[in-house]
Amino acid sequence: MPRIAGVDIPSDKRIIIAMTYIYGVGKVIAKDVLKELDIDESTRAKELTDDTITAIANHLSKKYMIEGQLRRHESQNISRLKNIGSYRGLRHRLGLPVRGQRTKTNARTRKGRKKTVSVKKGIKEMR
Repeated sequence: MPRIAGVDIPSDKRIIIAMTYIYGVGKVIAKDVLKELDIDESTRAKELTDDTITAIANHLSKKYMIEGQLRRHESQNISRLKNIGSYRGLRHRLGLPVRGQRTKTNARTRKGRKKTVSVKKGIKEMR
């Protein structure tokens, strides 16, 4: 398995698809990088030479924010929102949807499993 930017990419897939296994690299960025380095998109990852893999890794690290650097940047942005007390920061802190989605129904991905609340039965007073 070839390694690009510290990530094992699948060797049997085309390089344009294999590059999307790197956090922060989608099809558009992968296509741009391959075009700039003049590498054919249909080439399989296992067919690349070590020099080509090094060139791809260097190009990605110079031009784009990927992997650990991108994850750190995103977590810093979220913690900044929490610290300044913005509405979005509050939603992140509470684990609720941030971008205005409804929460009466749906939103299970952010809220987690249902927490059923039992109704407390009180003792009826006799008059």
